Amino acid sequence: MNNALSDFQISFQHIKLLVPRINKGIQLILVIHGELKIETSSRFYQMEENDFLVINHHQLYQVQGNEQSKVMILSISDAFMNHYYVDYRNQRFECYSREADLGRESMILAIRKLLANIMISYYRQDECYRIEVNGYICQLLLILIRSFKEEGSVIQKIDTGDRRLRQIIDYMEKNYDQMITLEEVAKRYFFSPSYLSRYFKQKLEMGFSRYLMNIRLKHSMKDLLYTTDTISQIAMNNGFPNTKSFTNYFKEVYGMTPHVYRDSHIVQKEDSVQSYSKEDVSNLIQSSEIIAKLSTMDLDDSKSYTHTETKYEKLPISLSPLEPVSLNDPYSILIIGEIFELLKEDVRSQVLDVKRDLRLKYIGVRHLISNKAIPPEVETDEEIPSTSPYFNIDSALAFMIKHDLSLFIRVNYIDIAREEEQYFTKLVHFMKHCLQLYGESFVNQWHVMFYEPYYTGVDPKELRRLYLKLHQVLKTLAPSIHVGVYMPFSFHKGMTSNHHKWQLEHNEFIDFIGYEANQNEVINFKEMAELNFDVAEDYIKEKTNKLKLYLKRNHIEKPLHLVSWNTLSGDTRFTNGTFFRGALILKNILDISHDVRTVAFWINTIVHENAEKGQRYRMDGIELFHYLKGKRPAYFALMFLKRLRGEVVAQDQDYIMTRNERGYQLILMNCNVINPYLSIEEAFLQKLNKEIHVTISGMPKGDYQVRKYVFDKNHGALYTKWRNLNSKYGMDAEIMDYIINSSRPSLEIFDESVENDWSFYSYLTSNAIHFFEIRKVY
Repeated sequence: MNNALSDFQISFQHIKLLVPRINKGIQLILVIHGELKIETSSRFYQMEENDFLVINHHQLYQVQGNEQSKVMILSISDAFMNHYYVDYRNQRFECYSREADLGRESMILAIRKLLANIMISYYRQDECYRIEVNGYICQLLLILIRSFKEEGSVIQKIDTGDRRLRQIIDYMEKNYDQMITLEEVAKRYFFSPSYLSRYFKQKLEMGFSRYLMNIRLKHSMKDLLYTTDTISQIAMNNGFPNTKSFTNYFKEVYGMTPHVYRDSHIVQKEDSVQSYSKEDVSNLIQSSEIIAKLSTMDLDDSKSYTHTETKYEKLPISLSPLEPVSLNDPYSILIIGEIFELLKEDVRSQVLDVKRDLRLKYIGVRHLISNKAIPPEVETDEEIPSTSPYFNIDSALAFMIKHDLSLFIRVNYIDIAREEEQYFTKLVHFMKHCLQLYGESFVNQWHVMFYEPYYTGVDPKELRRLYLKLHQVLKTLAPSIHVGVYMPFSFHKGMTSNHHKWQLEHNEFIDFIGYEANQNEVINFKEMAELNFDVAEDYIKEKTNKLKLYLKRNHIEKPLHLVSWNTLSGDTRFTNGTFFRGALILKNILDISHDVRTVAFWINTIVHENAEKGQRYRMDGIELFHYLKGKRPAYFALMFLKRLRGEVVAQDQDYIMTRNERGYQLILMNCNVINPYLSIEEAFLQKLNKEIHVTISGMPKGDYQVRKYVFDKNHGALYTKWRNLNSKYGMDAEIMDYIINSSRPSLEIFDESVENDWSFYSYLTSNAIHFFEIRKVY
């Protein structure tokens, strides 16, 4: 059928038989009515109504139908594909509607609907049908390329366990129609030409050139039998340098010339096909029978596959010879609430995980001198008591010493003021006990922070008095212990509260300063009509800088500890879970890494929510674990931070690159501060995805092994798997263990040979992290 759209052929046919042929371009066959059997060089496809199949470029196939078969065929030309998709000839599409993988149902429905729309639009031919048809076909191709693409040749792969040999053969099979030389392949795969020649013959019992000629001959045989191309065209199309070379090799293998072979192996040339005219089809597709068929394809839009709307950015990274910047990675404080939590096996297990994977230095505790932690001594008539009020706390401290951990103690004003004399008596006894049992070196590493919030009714003089008394008691017993204050700081006013200004006057009695920075503080979640959350974007970095400037003006220079913080999370557990924030967490720590000594995290959601009784959900901190021991995004973000080593050679808002003794490391981040309540709107999130074309200049020439870790909502986030594996009948231990163990960043490994600039593409969803480890090969 003649088609005004030269790049596409659209036909409606009744097929009894299509004889074997070589497909040109891409062909989609959709069964409207009846049955169809399609045979390719590798398998059979038994197709019924609504089934469709993609026939690939240069694929051999034949078709057999029955009396009732009505088929739509969409053919897309090689010229169109080569023009718009440069990697076309090295790819194929494995798309058979009856064998779609689980989870691809929406894509199959979308393709079927697009084929139905193409057919209706083309045969009705209203004034804008060309635009419609082009649009539908392009949408269809995008789905195939993004979701059904398979690399490799249609030639059967050789069965060998040699990975490098498989790579070489795969390259030859993909590029058989191009100029390929032994020298070029040897250079590509890091052999000398002479060694590759010997290596090839040893492994395959034939030389490199002969193996390449065999690949070309297999392809040319199909052209010879199933096309009307001339011998010279077949030779050129299959990589032979000239017709003479093709003829001589063909005669050597088959004992006759290509002409003679073609004449002596005549295959059936007659098809049995009825092609419907435009008028016939127009009437046919308006019949009640066909309309019913098409309506099953034109399904509800809510089930259709929608394409990702992706931003595209170029990222040039120049490794200039300027002096690199040192990398600073602050230690972590792991807050466990009260110290007796450390007696629980699950808490200890989580602490050990954090110690192994992150830069954990301190265990954060509160109410250390409470009756729960140190119960009152029991009266006894024993000369030497057989019990100790420190029995439980000693077990916790022994665990910490064993694993080289120290205490970061928050002492609330109310803890002291409630029973001041008793508090200091217990504190002195406890300190003497620890010094006696564990020694000064352990106790001197402790940090004790005096705490009272911004809004307080306590007289400033009373706060100062109790702090100075606490400082004196501790320093008298352990002169090198670190005693500091929590300084509440107003971001908008740029100063501390009037109740805490006494801290500025006692610089000599303060060893460190703790502060908090929570993006949720600057958003009113009860009035969220506006979608502009820019005010929260760099809040943590800007608040840290303002605090440093404020202290400098008051001639104070003390170590800073970020003891409480959060990214924008919303004020419900649901938004806190669904809003993936991996890149935001990592970026915030990188932004202040040179300004703070430590950054605090809660160990898990249970401990955090139980810390302040009466408040079910808290957003004043970030947890590393969830209820079911699964790791939250902050955990993996910190893992990447610990893994980052060396000197910073390039850095900007959304990336950092370092150089170390193994090579290079690169972190890409797609940071998006948005309304957390929009984090459940997939259509909105898709607009935040980003494809980055990275070009790195200045890397030394040579071979590298590249390890790429992808951490996003689909690779490492617990909530995504929980939603996907949920059931109205609940979860059991097997499902939960699977979710926890499989919620990890993905890993890809590939080899690169860098000659000049090195460039690659990276596709990042919202707040995703891509970590590249680029290792030199020796």
